[in-house]
Amino acid sequence: MSEIILSPDSRPLGKSGIAVSPIAWGMWRFAGVGVAQGRALIEAAFAAGVTLFDTADIYGFDGEGGFGDAESLLGDIFAESPGLRDRMVLATKGGITPPVPYDSSAAYLNKALDDSLRRMKVEQVDLYQIHRPDILAHPQEVARTLEDMVSSGKVRAIGVSNYTADQTRALAAFLSVPLSTQQPEFSPLFLDPLTNGLIDQAMEMDLAVLAWSPLGGGRIGQPGTPRETAVAAALDAVAKRFGVGRAAATYSWIMAHPARVIPIVGTQNAGRIAELADAFAIRWTRQDWYDVLVAARGEKLP
Repeated sequence: MSEIILSPDSRPLGKSGIAVSPIAWGMWRFAGVGVAQGRALIEAAFAAGVTLFDTADIYGFDGEGGFGDAESLLGDIFAESPGLRDRMVLATKGGITPPVPYDSSAAYLNKALDDSLRRMKVEQVDLYQIHRPDILAHPQEVARTLEDMVSSGKVRAIGVSNYTADQTRALAAFLSVPLSTQQPEFSPLFLDPLTNGLIDQAMEMDLAVLAWSPLGGGRIGQPGTPRETAVAAALDAVAKRFGVGRAAATYSWIMAHPARVIPIVGTQNAGRIAELADAFAIRWTRQDWYDVLVAARGEKLP
């Protein structure tokens, strides 16, 4: 029986010309730790083979304050250890404006980018993504803004997050530079990108898919419903065979898709970060992979 073998080698970030690791590390819970601890987490990610680091201006916001805190912490770390920046592919996002909640106007996004660069103490980010679609922004205006970011040298590659397939297509139609990424929620407990056209579109357009919340918001680690328990059991059956943990099996299941989906791992525990490399130990048979999918669907495939 044929097997799906995962490679830890770098892969293209869409059509950007940038090479990235097959797993990314996300900073949505990064704010609030000190510089030394923050650097230790980054070093742990490097040691696990991660080169793609994902943050956003909204990370750190607690409903009242903290907007920009994750980026500011990263900037403090860069100031103390400037060599770290050159070792990573740095991605950030903008466009969420509490309490509006979204603004993709040219004026706002340009200011948001400049603010992000200032907080992180860098002159350029490798990837800038619209965090959530602004229904009141025409895709042509958004396209011009993204193009200007690239031509200014402040941004190397552009992408979108939480866009629908149709919203992505409309934006791409107005762009003279390629979109490089699409960042949806995707996990064995959130399968929508498999059925709403998003991942199919990513393969068609050569977009890198960056999957946020790959562990289902922690529910894969601590299942609470019959469906979640069934998914955990299907993952455990494979994980135990290869001597790895359930989280590593989950990341591996996500990466086994032919779109070469990149899970964004949000753990702030250095030991769990070190386990990311375990994801490459698994060789998926189609039967094993589909067993997880059937458990996730809660019904047999047609």
